[in-house]
Amino acid sequence: MLSLSHLLLFFLISLYSLSAYSTTLSLSPTAAPPPLANPWQRLAHLATASSTRAHHLKTNLSATTKVPLFPRGYGGYSISLSFGTPPQTSSFVMDSGSSLLWFPCTRRYSCNSCNFADIDPTNITTFIPKSSSSAKIVGCRNPQCKWIFPNVRCRECGKNQTRCNQSCPPYMIQYGSGSTTGLLLSDSLVFPDKMVDNFVVGCSIFSNRQPGGIAGFGRGPESLPAQMKLKKFSYCLVSHRFDGEPVTSDLVLDTDGAAAARGRGIKYTPFRKNPTSVNAAFHDYYYFTLRKITVGGIKVKAPYKFLVPNSDGKGGTIVDSGTTFTYMEKEVFELVAEEFEKQIGKNYGRAAAVEKESGLRPCYNISGENAVDLPKLTFHFKGGAKMALPLADYFSFLDESVICMTIVSSSGTEDGFGPGPAIILGNYQQQNFYIEYDLENERFGFRSQVCK
Repeated sequence: MLSLSHLLLFFLISLYSLSAYSTTLSLSPTAAPPPLANPWQRLAHLATASSTRAHHLKTNLSATTKVPLFPRGYGGYSISLSFGTPPQTSSFVMDSGSSLLWFPCTRRYSCNSCNFADIDPTNITTFIPKSSSSAKIVGCRNPQCKWIFPNVRCRECGKNQTRCNQSCPPYMIQYGSGSTTGLLLSDSLVFPDKMVDNFVVGCSIFSNRQPGGIAGFGRGPESLPAQMKLKKFSYCLVSHRFDGEPVTSDLVLDTDGAAAARGRGIKYTPFRKNPTSVNAAFHDYYYFTLRKITVGGIKVKAPYKFLVPNSDGKGGTIVDSGTTFTYMEKEVFELVAEEFEKQIGKNYGRAAAVEKESGLRPCYNISGENAVDLPKLTFHFKGGAKMALPLADYFSFLDESVICMTIVSSSGTEDGFGPGPAIILGNYQQQNFYIEYDLENERFGFRSQVCK
């Protein structure tokens, strides 16, 4: 078997032979997961994926363009983007919790442990750099290399050498569910009526449990919003009940800022400055201040240390489109769960067997009920913005007999209060909201809205 260094060398050899606007893309849920015996097993899969993702995030012409967003069975939302000359189209998970955009690349692309979600790891669509006349390897001395490697040293380039053929070092990115490795390319990002030249993208040739590309929408300089110089981007997530179906909503990429500003009824809360932690991943996140959480109008007394991050990045709240179920540190989660149990317990019986099988709690038996009346869950943000969640966003009804709260936490008391954000607002709790990242004015906006 070839070593990683040999494969990267072959990869390098094969590659070596080689104005303001906004865009709307379609978002859709990502590829359907493998068939499961019952819907609670699917919930358990999504709960585990959300907790794992949270653990990773904690440790590590027209004024607008529209791109379709597709809901996917693994809990995320995907978009399609085209790169190169002539254009080659790839599918990407839309991820506001990371910054690099990368795709499976070259005919040598290999994905380990990717035989899941009805995906054939030997038949993954890959970008072929040699087929694009505009593809270039990002050089070691290119300022764009420092987006990923701020302290890069170009050892093969002499001080007085005017030209250097040394490439930017290979990257390796760790996600909650896997990892990917490759080299940086520069190529054209192509939309139907516009083009972004010299867009830096990751050309991945090895991945672990990451069969498709990821489009980073985080706060780093290598992210899609930063490279496109977006003033805003926004979306309205279609319900996960359409996972795997050809139902989409729009991801709007706005370099003018005027289109989203015309929306009415949007509530805003300011982004916080990112922690100065040495953990570079924390610099990608969108932090804002969660003042309090109420259940049925009753304030959950979450300690201040969980609501506001310290300089090392411990605590605080972020929004992440790549996390499915909202994550809360164990102490906060227990307070929320206990308040629901206190207010609901007299009306419905607990479904202990389903809790054990799904990994979610609390769960309640609602068999025979004509209507279900549950307390309202509301997030209260700095500036007075309140996000009152619709019931389907925080309790899942997968059949007519049982419902479960779709918020997760770390398992086991031994985990304690670790580094990273204490609360992660996932995409399940963003369903049927218009969501706006106002980058120009450094604020997060939302309003209740029925998405397609």
